[in-house]
Amino acid sequence: MAKQRILIADDDPAIREVVRLLLEGAGYDVDEAVDGPSAVAAASDAFDLIILDVMMPGCSGISACQQIRKKTMTPILFLTAKSQDADKVLGFSAGGDDYLVKPFSYSELTARVRAMVRRYREYGAAEAAVPAPQRLEFGQVCILPETGEVRLCDESLALTDIEYRILLLLASNPKKIFSAQNIYESVWGEPYFYASNNTVMVHMRNLRRKLSQDGAYPDLIKTVWGRGYHIG
Repeated sequence: MAKQRILIADDDPAIREVVRLLLEGAGYDVDEAVDGPSAVAAASDAFDLIILDVMMPGCSGISACQQIRKKTMTPILFLTAKSQDADKVLGFSAGGDDYLVKPFSYSELTARVRAMVRRYREYGAAEAAVPAPQRLEFGQVCILPETGEVRLCDESLALTDIEYRILLLLASNPKKIFSAQNIYESVWGEPYFYASNNTVMVHMRNLRRKLSQDGAYPDLIKTVWGRGYHIG
C-alpha cells in the first residue's frame, strides 16, 4: 500500500523540519513548500492532507487556501498562533477543514493529522464499498454519491470535503434532525467538545452560502432552533 502523502507549507525552515521529521516518523511521505505561492503551485489531488501556516509573508495561508481550493478539495489543516474565533472563522471560510493553535504538542499534531487522513481515506473507501444511490435530488440541487459531485442548477458546485460530507449526511436522511453534536461526531469522527458547535456552525454557514449562489436554493438546509438541522 502506498504511503499517505502530506504537503507542509511554512516559511520557517525549523518548523518545516520538525513537522517533516515527526510525520515521516509516523509513516507519512512529506513534501515541503517554503511559502504560500509554492504551496499553491504544489497542491494537487496527489496529497492526502495539506498543512498550511497561516502567517506567511507575501501570501498568507488563508490566501493560499483560497487558491488551492480552485485546484483540489484535499483536506487542509491550518497551523496558527491566533486562537480567536474570528480568525478560525476566517480560515474555515477560506476553505480550511481544521486548525491547530500554536504552540501544540507533537502528539496533538500527529493525532489530528492521523484523524484527518483516515477520515479522507476511509470515506473514499466506504463510498466505493457501500452501494450508494445514483443521485439525491432536492430541487435544483443534485448530489451524485458515486462520484462525490454536487451540481447546482446543472453546474458543478465546489465543496470542501467537510461541506460535502455534511450535505450528504443530511441529504441521505431527509427530515431527520441532526444536532451539532450528531454532525460533528459523524463527519469529523471525533468526540464532541464545547468549541465543536462553532466549528459546525461555520461550515454550515459556508455550505448554505454556496447553495444560495444566485439565489438558487437558500432554504435547502433548515434549522430547528434548539435541536439542529435537517433537509426535506
